[in-house]
Parts: sequence; C-alpha cells; structure tokens
Amino acid sequence: MGATGVDASDGARAERRLRILHLIIVLGETNGQYNEHCLPLMHERDLAICTYFGPQLEWPDEIAVFAGDGTLRGFFRALGAALDGQHYDVIHAHAPHTGALLTFGLAVHPRRWRLFRKLVYTVQDSYYDYKLRNKLLMLPAIATFRRVVFCGHAAYDSYPPLWKRLVGRRSRVVQNAADLERIERAVGDAGPGDDASFDVLSVGRLEKVKDPVTVLSAFRRADDDRSTLTFVGAGALEAELAREIDSSRLGDRVALAGLVPRDDVFLRCARADLFVSASHGEGLPVAVIEAMAAGCPVVLSDIPYHHEVADGADFVPFVRTGDVAGFAREIERFRSMPPEERRSIGLEGRKIVSGRFGLPTMHAGYEKVYREIL
Repeated sequence: MGATGVDASDGARAERRLRILHLIIVLGETNGQYNEHCLPLMHERDLAICTYFGPQLEWPDEIAVFAGDGTLRGFFRALGAALDGQHYDVIHAHAPHTGALLTFGLAVHPRRWRLFRKLVYTVQDSYYDYKLRNKLLMLPAIATFRRVVFCGHAAYDSYPPLWKRLVGRRSRVVQNAADLERIERAVGDAGPGDDASFDVLSVGRLEKVKDPVTVLSAFRRADDDRSTLTFVGAGALEAELAREIDSSRLGDRVALAGLVPRDDVFLRCARADLFVSASHGEGLPVAVIEAMAAGCPVVLSDIPYHHEVADGADFVPFVRTGDVAGFAREIERFRSMPPEERRSIGLEGRKIVSGRFGLPTMHAGYEKVYREIL
C-alpha cells in the first residue's frame, strides 16, 4: 500500500476508500479486532495493522502488517514504519497498552503531533473488568484521543462520573457485533448434535472475572453421567480447573480445549445443547452473540452486559453471579427438555442477534465515527 498524499477536498476524501491503521496487541486466530474490524473490510478500506507481538497467523495480501517482536523497541520500530510508509485517515487503538504506547510514540516526535487529530480508541470492557494497571494505561487515550468509543451502553454506564466528564463529548457507543455471515457459512453443514448426550459449552478467558469455576461446579452438581462440558479459552485458571476436573474424576466428560480456530468455535456452538456464561464482567459479550447466532440456547449470569444482548428474550434465563445451585438448576432444566424444544429456543436466540448485532451495523457505527474526525 503506497502513500497517495492528502486529498484536496472533503468531497474527494468522502468518496475514496478510508485508510485505517489498527493498533492491536497480537495478530492471532482469536483476535476480535482482526476478525471483526479488518478481515470483513479488506476490500472496502485500505487497512494496515501494527502489532506489539509477532503475528501468529498468515494474513491476506490486502492488509499491510507492521509487526512488533514483543519488546518496546520492536513495537516502536513497527509503529514508525507504519507511520512513515502511509498516510492514514484514522489511527485506531484497541487496547490500553497500544493506546498508551501510541500516545507516547507521537508525543516524543513533534513532527507527528498533527496525527493526534486522527486518533480513535475503543474501550473493550467495563470499568470493573480492567485491572488497575490497565485503567492507568487507558488514561492517556481517554484524555487525548479525538474519539473514545465504548463497545456497549452497559460498558459506558459502568465508568465513574469523573471518567465520563474526562471524555465528555468525544465519547461514542458502537456496540460489539459478530460476523454472522461467517458463522452461517461455518455452521451451515454442521447438522444437529448428538441427542444421546447433553453437551454444555463455555467460551471465554479462563480468568476470575469470567468465573469458569462456577460453571464447572454447577455442571458437577447437575451431572448425570451422560453430559459433557467443554471450556474453550485459556487463562490463569487453567491449571486450577485441570486439578478440579482430575480430583472430581470428570476427565472423561470435561475438556479444556484451549484456544481453537474461530470457525471451530462456531461449529462447537452449533453442535452444543447449551452455552453457559457465569461471567461477572464484560464489555459487550461477543462469545454470547456468536453462540446465539449459531443457534445454541444460552444461560447467562445476571449482569447488565448480558442483558444488553438478550434483554426481553424471556427464553434466556439469567442467574445471579456465583450461584452454583442456580446454574445447576438451569443446566438440569435444559437437559430435561426434548431436543426439539432446545433447538426451537436456539432459533429464537438467533433471530434476536441477527437483527441487532451483525457486523454491518457495527461497521456503519465506526464509519460514522471515522468520518467525524476527517
């Protein structure tokens, strides 16, 4: 992608393809910014990605990648190459670390100060989901970027009044979304799951805030020797969960699948009988949206971020956070349903997300944000 210079008029700028530089931590199979902001738009925008860590996958030729090597020096080298090699309409950071490093990288180069007017930052989680370190890292972007986008209304509402005043009129809300067309392609030939077993699925980071321990405890309490449970994801609690699975003698029916390719996640959702999230905090939960889009019934913790996705859907049960008995009751209730009833509930869930959380809606929201700062 060669530089083409600055357009002569706002009209010309509005007509041509937007040139966007996305700053992300790592280019990997499960990276939402790559899968949702870049891949679907690579034929509609001129896209570049700057990463902190080295890429973990091959990317299409239509996307330029400037890869760091996991060090500060490597990241700033990649950022410098990205900024020197192209003129961008928007520079979009997606994480506290990249937002803070971008701010520093521009601030120490006076000739790049003009780029501050092009900056967009997306807040991907609720206030309570961030560690103190990440909250501090977020502050430079919150204070200085031209637009600060929150990934959901509940996520925005979670921030203290002081933070909201700091952002002021620069804040926008663009809800997270899922690639519904990709999900449809992936699960189109999946067929129904095995009705002889009852398969429970949980997708997300294996971290305290996601509370996979409650999911495992509820499954064990509701166990009937014909059910299975699969965790998709990785994190600090993986070893603890493995020990608990081993001590409970559930190793033949509970699996820690780790990180798996995105399309495989969609297939697992389509073939599962129930998706369970016991999370205490989210931004706007894409994993839940993807499970519903794949036609899987869901049981969700009673938090505002889940309600933003499924509120008004009386077929979606909400369980108090940490309530092992409550989650166990719902697992038992869905297991006792005829398979046809579960599939019917799954189809109702698909209708809800298809009307509200598709990528075209999210892309249109970001397009508006981008055009505001041109």
